[in-house]
Amino acid sequence: MKKSKKSEKQELLLQEMKDHKLDPDAMIQVFDLTKVYNITEGIEIKALNGVSLEVKKGEFVSVMGPSGSGKTTLLNMIGALDNPTGGAVYINRINVAHMNDDQRTNLRLKEIGFIFQFYNLVPVLSAYENVELPLLFAGKPDKERKKIVNNLLDLVGLGEKENHLPSELSGGEQQRVAIARSLSNEPSILIADEPTGELDTARGMEIINLLRDLNKELNQTILMVTHDPMVGALAERLLKMRDGKIIDSIITKN
Repeated sequence: MKKSKKSEKQELLLQEMKDHKLDPDAMIQVFDLTKVYNITEGIEIKALNGVSLEVKKGEFVSVMGPSGSGKTTLLNMIGALDNPTGGAVYINRINVAHMNDDQRTNLRLKEIGFIFQFYNLVPVLSAYENVELPLLFAGKPDKERKKIVNNLLDLVGLGEKENHLPSELSGGEQQRVAIARSLSNEPSILIADEPTGELDTARGMEIINLLRDLNKELNQTILMVTHDPMVGALAERLLKMRDGKIIDSIITKN
């Protein structure tokens, strides 16, 4: 009897999971990941070149490397913002590469919180409204939204500035709002791309200490890209990248 395409696909997925030896304690697993950009005919750039890594639940991992080493590309693959050319990315043992666009959007909404270098706050919305936005998309009722937003703004130390617009907040305060927003749907993973890049040293350390507190007190899994060695060393583990590859993994003293 001829197998259906659905049965064949299920068998392939099961075999793939066996081949990749998925760890039940891992929040992120990446296997032999590649990303190739075709610039012009005959010219390719390999942004990722066979990257494999694992981040366990509750781990705080930083990624460092020179410009063009593949750091942000790696975050985009893990965050389901882009498709790899080859390899596999598992979030909670689910292969992101096998998802359609709607499934990837749903994954980002429910499982992944994003923190960006430039905050990406909506300028015409207050701090409260910016944090509330993902909850509106998720269809949370009014009473639940209010409780979550107030708790998160208190958590990041901005409970008294909930009505302030981004333009009325300092850079460090804007990043705190962005962190609160990233936590609003209780994500499994926080992905932070240069979260201190636009801040001075003092404000940057405040943000990193906040992330460390979230990691330790809430057991929040965090994957962070940074160019600052001092910031990178404050994670539990530091990955170094060059030419699209991870060249070193260092356990820090933290």
